[in-house]
Amino acid sequence: MSDRENAHFTRLLELLHQEREEDLQQFLRSVRERPLGERVEQGYTWYPLNVLQTGFALGEKAFVIVERTSRLHEPHQLRAGQSVSLFTQAPHVDSPEKQGVINFVERNKMKIILNARDVPDWLGQGQLGVDMLFDDRSYQEMVRALEKVMAAKGDRLAELRDLSTPTHHHKKPTAPATATAPATGLNPSQQAAVRSILENRDFAIIHGPPGTGKTTTVVSAIQGLVETENTVLVTAPSNTAADLLTERLAAKGLNVVRVGNISRVDDAVLAHTLDAILANHPESKNIKKVKIQAAEYRRQARRFKRSFGAEDRREREHLKTQARELELWANTLEDRLVDEILSNAQAITCTLVGASHPVLRKLKFHTCVIDEAAQALEPACWIPILKCSRVVLAGDPFQLPPTVKSLEAARNGLSTTLIERCLEAMPAQVSLLTVQYRMHQAIMDFSNQYFYGGALEAHASVADRRLEQPYEGNWPADAPAPERPVVFIDTAGCGFEERMATGQSARSLSRYNPEEALLLREHLLQLLQRLRGDTQEPAGQPLPSIGILSPYREQVNYLEQLFREDAEFGPLMKPLSGPGRHPEGAAHLLSINTIDGFQGQERDVIYLSLVRSNAKHEIGFLQDYRRMNVAMTRARMLLVVIGDSETIGNNKFYQAFLDYCAAEGAYRTGWEFMR
Repeated sequence: MSDRENAHFTRLLELLHQEREEDLQQFLRSVRERPLGERVEQGYTWYPLNVLQTGFALGEKAFVIVERTSRLHEPHQLRAGQSVSLFTQAPHVDSPEKQGVINFVERNKMKIILNARDVPDWLGQGQLGVDMLFDDRSYQEMVRALEKVMAAKGDRLAELRDLSTPTHHHKKPTAPATATAPATGLNPSQQAAVRSILENRDFAIIHGPPGTGKTTTVVSAIQGLVETENTVLVTAPSNTAADLLTERLAAKGLNVVRVGNISRVDDAVLAHTLDAILANHPESKNIKKVKIQAAEYRRQARRFKRSFGAEDRREREHLKTQARELELWANTLEDRLVDEILSNAQAITCTLVGASHPVLRKLKFHTCVIDEAAQALEPACWIPILKCSRVVLAGDPFQLPPTVKSLEAARNGLSTTLIERCLEAMPAQVSLLTVQYRMHQAIMDFSNQYFYGGALEAHASVADRRLEQPYEGNWPADAPAPERPVVFIDTAGCGFEERMATGQSARSLSRYNPEEALLLREHLLQLLQRLRGDTQEPAGQPLPSIGILSPYREQVNYLEQLFREDAEFGPLMKPLSGPGRHPEGAAHLLSINTIDGFQGQERDVIYLSLVRSNAKHEIGFLQDYRRMNVAMTRARMLLVVIGDSETIGNNKFYQAFLDYCAAEGAYRTGWEFMR
């Protein structure tokens, strides 16, 4: 390893330790140091709980399914994959906590895989709760991966490490193209990307701007890879992204196994999880019976406490021996089934940290695919790379960056991703997808020029797709003409000052702008009135799907309350299901979220509330142009941005956007909507 490489990875280790410490301190301040009541109110704790079910999961782990009995359906911070503590407040209990990992959260129910062979004896005594814990496992796995990368010498891992550094500018290495040609239905840039994946023996990089079909391209490439490889390892930084890949691969008929915890319990995903496949196996019932019997022997052995005679001691040891023998038998059967399932899989999907799962620890793969690589910390990417000989990185460095909690670590390079380094180190291996299928031409053009050098083109099916009035001659006489696809509503001079969230009800030091929210509501109300005409909702003409975004969580909270309590908009925020579901597949006609929380989604109409309005021209979060790129490219037919040009106009990015709106879109003033 060169001195430059050694310095890079040594620095990564230092930054990772710095990030862990900042993450831990934030966790302690916001969670562990607060009293139980505050933790419950802020969503870090569920209390009180009822136990719905107990049982045994993969390996020697017990599970418990619980249901909260208060604050039903209120938002919370607990997610699948998080470490938690199941606890009791009942008096006179020894060891009143058991740690575990959330397997799934569905409405008010939660399944926890305990780090224990048995459920605790106090489970039936009540006063139960679940506390979020600081999860150190991901940091441990990233450190372990970096240490292995640094120690690699004379092997394939060392070669991949060396190739990823900008000092190595190699010609495009290829292998014999033995796989089938790319699937039909792909455009030329997608076909070229698939060929690059199939032919490169080291790295292939797929640069996929918004709406260009990156996931479609990756899935098509995996279809080609499985023709010549036993199993492809398919990873992503988040559970949501790994779930999407699982669904898409399964839809193509591939035998895919999802390993690890999943973030949403979707039937299409659940059927492909290792747990579900094991549970449906004919031998699983026998294994479960053996585990239950072993647990019963352990329970009986625990009856012998404090002083007991020789005969009781022999009985206790006999029960313990029987429990161990049954466990060994059950685990042997289960290991054999797991090996059989994984060896027959064409694709194994997991998160980056999930690639260190015990069931994958001994497995090696020829190809590892890392999707959404621009959202992944570099140390996390090396976890799956340890297991493979060839790497496919897919993502867009001009969209959301990885989350880094330490500002100093981010400034010093932890936020620089592996795909960014590889784009610089090996430009010959980069395939840019150039045709986008989501946005109207006018919505695409600003990002296209600013981030992608004008390389993108809108497909004919979307280039001029607009919101259209349902009936001829049905526009109210005093209503303005239909909006152009891109609109900026300028609140300069309107007195819409931003505010800082304060008080115990504030979940974070975030900003909001209530007047801007009211203006947004008024514009949307006028838009819906024009689309509906004289009717509440035209027959056969569903309303467009609408997304309202802001970079600030407190503005999202304010907007959610404002719209949910509104008789006009509240019904649009209710979940859709059955035959009335929106044809575009949105769960709600109207959804409100942060930009980060909306990643990967799209809507017919997007509203973007910028919030910032102050005399100092401070824009904070808005300086992350990648986040803005994500927000502006979620819209299919109409993008409405609301902000204060006086505050944002000193920034070159926003001035360029204001100039674009003035020339190509609609530039309106907030005074038009003030009553």
